[in-house]
Amino acid sequence: MNTGNPIPFEKMKAFREKFLTLLAAVFISAGGYGLCQTTVRSVDETELARTDSYARQLEDFLVDYLVDQYDKRSELLWNRDYSSVDAFLRSVEPNRSRWRSAVIKPPVLVKTAPLHKEPYNIEGVTAEWIELPLGSLTAQAILAFPSKGSIGKVPLIIVQHGIASSPETTFRDGNYHAYAKALLDNGFAVLVPMNLRSYERRNRIERLCRLADVSLPGIELVRVQHLLDAVMDDPRIDQDRIGMWGLSLGGMATMFWMPLEPRIKAGVVSAWFNHRRNKMAIPDDRYSCFLETPEEHAFFTSWLTEFTDHDVVSLICPRPLLIQHGKKDGIAYWPQVVTEFEVARTHYEKLSSGDRIELDLHEGGHEAIIDSGIRFLSRWLGK
Repeated sequence: MNTGNPIPFEKMKAFREKFLTLLAAVFISAGGYGLCQTTVRSVDETELARTDSYARQLEDFLVDYLVDQYDKRSELLWNRDYSSVDAFLRSVEPNRSRWRSAVIKPPVLVKTAPLHKEPYNIEGVTAEWIELPLGSLTAQAILAFPSKGSIGKVPLIIVQHGIASSPETTFRDGNYHAYAKALLDNGFAVLVPMNLRSYERRNRIERLCRLADVSLPGIELVRVQHLLDAVMDDPRIDQDRIGMWGLSLGGMATMFWMPLEPRIKAGVVSAWFNHRRNKMAIPDDRYSCFLETPEEHAFFTSWLTEFTDHDVVSLICPRPLLIQHGKKDGIAYWPQVVTEFEVARTHYEKLSSGDRIELDLHEGGHEAIIDSGIRFLSRWLGK
């Protein structure tokens, strides 16, 4: 046992540093520097390969769960009863509840002031810009009615723009083909809500939404619901004939909101309906996969636990629904859209309502198709 005085810590530290410096000098003079670099490089490459392997394991594990195991999981989570419409609606109510609480997560927003209206002219259409205060948020939209030649109350269509557009875009040509104006020309009133534009903005806000356990589509749903509350008091609107037509991200809103807003009696989804599992998680040269894009706003918690597109459609069923998809639209490989649609249609057919769901598979691209949209909404919401 050493019973002498201990060496002071600072002296030990200084001795250690001098020793390591001398050792390094001897090692380098002997030609060991290159060996040291090779060893470090080898360690780096080994660590990188190990990390890449782990990343592949994680992705394969999650894709297997989300995509390959989806059908088996869905069979256990959905217990649809097709014996009658009422029985069917009761049987999907637990799934509807989970759609609300686990995916869309709408917050509670309270109206804090009356609806404000001001005249607004857009592309030759005399309309109103309306705003409804909801605490620190505001719900905003364009509201327009058909010409004065219309007699009696008119149906109202919620017209929802996409991620790179604004409410005004739906009155203009391009891939929208001014379908808001076409609706007005065919006797419909239009409510065109303003949603958040650009994927960069939506990415940023969706991060905060996840921290708050809500979603941006959930916030925007509640904004539209409050707007509906306000405008349906207008004596010109038939409260029993409310529809929705959205393009691209507006198509997402139509599919996301209809399961939770029963006042929407019929819908048109343009350039959104998809083979959702592939679209989200399986890269493919034949379509754009969200996993390969910077659009993180498009990823919602619990979405693919039980809510691929054909299952979401069953939360809309038996209300009339038209799907529009262009064969040249890069958001999807169109044969996969057909496959997903055929499964979605079975819910209607089992309720003897197969005529209430349609697919307009056209030769165009990422666009709204006026003729089929107007015809479909006129059939189900017209007089």
